[in-house]
Amino acid sequence: MLQNVPLKDDITESYNRIVRYIHRTPIFTSETIDYISGASMHFKAENLQKVGAFKYRGATNAILSLPKEKLVHGVCTHSSGNHAQALALAAKNMGVKSYIVMPSNSPQVKKNAVAGYGGIIIECEPTLAARESTLADVVKEHQAAFIHPYDNYDVIAGQGSCAFEIIQELGHPDYIVVPVGGGGLLSGTLLAAHYFSPQTKIIAAEPEGASDAWKTFATGVFHPSVNPTTIADGLLTSLGEYTWPIIRQYVSDIITVSDEDIIAAMRLVWERMKLVIEPSAAVSLAAVLHKKQIFANKRVVAIFTGGNVDLSRLPF
Repeated sequence: MLQNVPLKDDITESYNRIVRYIHRTPIFTSETIDYISGASMHFKAENLQKVGAFKYRGATNAILSLPKEKLVHGVCTHSSGNHAQALALAAKNMGVKSYIVMPSNSPQVKKNAVAGYGGIIIECEPTLAARESTLADVVKEHQAAFIHPYDNYDVIAGQGSCAFEIIQELGHPDYIVVPVGGGGLLSGTLLAAHYFSPQTKIIAAEPEGASDAWKTFATGVFHPSVNPTTIADGLLTSLGEYTWPIIRQYVSDIITVSDEDIIAAMRLVWERMKLVIEPSAAVSLAAVLHKKQIFANKRVVAIFTGGNVDLSRLPF
């Protein structure tokens, strides 16, 4: 058994802690996509979550889990987008300052949102080393509490609330398909399914151009994300010290998909479901369509992780 990971009660308590702050997002179906995929598909629309992404769940739980004395000087993080927005809004809602280190090449739509939520943006070069060194400077200067985008057990427990809702609503689907970047949502989903629906298999979906999780899973040796190139800009980060052991123990498989597959899935959802999802969110459906034989005639939930699209850079 893994040590120190969120337990069954931690997932339940996290959900009860954040439920009045978050949206309980709807689950959609599409007869057209059922026909195309050969599966009974359900889509958890976290693109309709506050800040337009699932990240709000984990950020809210992390802030609410910190002792009040730790919040006096505010909170901080580094993020290319959705966690940045999530932490900024969660902090604003709790009356806490937030300092957000963002790579200079972060989508403008996400920078605008962070600023709109009252986050203080500190830009850095678009490398992990620059993000971490800039963050260290922020912590030193402001004594703000660092909330990691995914490698934090309170964040992971908060992200688990998404699968907790799925299981409450649908019972025990055969599969839940989850995009993976740093692994926060995947880890939370794996733990929630392990505790509340152990018969449900969890499959991760990852872009071919950022396939570090797949390589790590396939070899058992940690592979960092090095120079990833994919349209799915929310899935560029490496697995974490806390997320990888959970994924290694519980994930059923990791499926990689091309950017062409991702764009096709994104377009299908926009056209047929009238839902605005970002490329990173489309990876889950792309994986189902890429490996139809696995999911044929099964009840499958694909998590649409976010809908924060830079409309000036649409791929279609």
